[in-house]
Amino acid sequence: MGDDREISEDSSCGSNCSCGAPSRGEFLTIGAPSAAPSTVDVAPAGRHELAQALIPAGTFVMGDSSGDRNEGDGETPQHRVTLDAFSIDATSVTNAAFARFVDETGYRTEAETFGYSAVFHLALAAEPSDVIGQPPGTPWWLGVTGADWRHPGGRKSSVDGLDEHPAVHISWNDAVAYCEWAGRRLPTEAEWECAARGGLESKKYPWGDEEPDAGGAWRTNIWQGQFPRTNTLDDGFLTTAPVHTFEPNGFGLWQPIGNVWEWCADWFDPRYYGVSPEQNPTGPDSGQARLLRGGSYLCHISYCNRYRNSARSQNTPDSSMGNAGFRTVAA
Repeated sequence: MGDDREISEDSSCGSNCSCGAPSRGEFLTIGAPSAAPSTVDVAPAGRHELAQALIPAGTFVMGDSSGDRNEGDGETPQHRVTLDAFSIDATSVTNAAFARFVDETGYRTEAETFGYSAVFHLALAAEPSDVIGQPPGTPWWLGVTGADWRHPGGRKSSVDGLDEHPAVHISWNDAVAYCEWAGRRLPTEAEWECAARGGLESKKYPWGDEEPDAGGAWRTNIWQGQFPRTNTLDDGFLTTAPVHTFEPNGFGLWQPIGNVWEWCADWFDPRYYGVSPEQNPTGPDSGQARLLRGGSYLCHISYCNRYRNSARSQNTPDSSMGNAGFRTVAA
């Protein structure tokens, strides 16, 4: 695996970054297929089998308390949010769980129907002819024909032996289709952050304020080394880790930060916290992009420090990438 294409030394992320993952629209500008996808209508089948974490009703402080916010992401102002009780998947939706959905419905993801998805250059497992291009702003991402949830690095890769890894190359629309089949829904952004905090008030990470490598043992799957060229693999993983790696937080959630970005139900608006209602907020009424939370295996303090409880990112609902998945809540 790997790729020798030119990578700029400027690896700054900017304000609209999901570990640098480009939107599908950015690939369209470099000649990617633009045909609208076709999907399969699915009915709830009640086959969602992931363990649940029960989040009690209560009030928490939402937003950045550490000062490490990224300008433009809208992590402030801090504000109090009161939520009803809810249950949320203890892990990201796994390849095994997503495969059950596909097997029972025949659903094809948007990566499959468009014919390509975004793959990080070091994870490439495909013929050079399968690479349709690199968005100029994020050249470490490649548009790869044949990359999808079954082939996360491209045609030469597979998910064999990866049943308990998070399903990736899942668009927001794909995640919603899964939820409709399972009788579930995506979490609101407020629900996601409350659950990720694990009951700890105004802490930077699900375990507290200590950095992920404090004490010499990594607590989450993020990048080590020099992004985007060299990953020293100190935490053991170049890409995804099994969903039960590391330790769960106080509510029993595994890896709410790091590993993969997770789609939320809300539209993205960096100004929303200034007008957000206190009781069960559900986000703006409309927008251009949907929210992603939690960071991924590509986050690094020098580039994309969005592996924090309060960190926010966004992408268009039809976009898919090798570092984004989802978890669900009870409808």
